[in-house]
Amino acid sequence: MTIRTVALTLLIVTMCWIALLALITRFSNTAPSVRVLFPSLSLISQLPPVSILDKNSWSMTLQSNDPELVRALYARGAWLVLPSGLQGCLPR
Repeated sequence: MTIRTVALTLLIVTMCWIALLALITRFSNTAPSVRVLFPSLSLISQLPPVSILDKNSWSMTLQSNDPELVRALYARGAWLVLPSGLQGCLPR
C-alpha cells in the first residue's frame, strides 16, 4: 500500500465516523449535550432556550432538556451537530 492509499483510507474512515455520529445525534436523544461546529453569528443570535457550556471560535457546546434541540439547531442553520459529554466505555 502506498502512502496515498493509507491517507485516503484514513480520510474516508474519519469522514464516515463523523457522519455516523451526526446521524446518531440527529435521530436519537442520548447525548447529555451537543457540540455545534463552526456556528454562524445568525445561529448564535437565534439559539433556542439552551445552556451554553463552552464556546470558542470554531465550536460551541450546548445543553437543553428539549428533545428536539438538534432538529431546532439544524433548522436555524447549524451545518454539523455532534454529541458531547458522553461517558464512553471505560468505568470512572
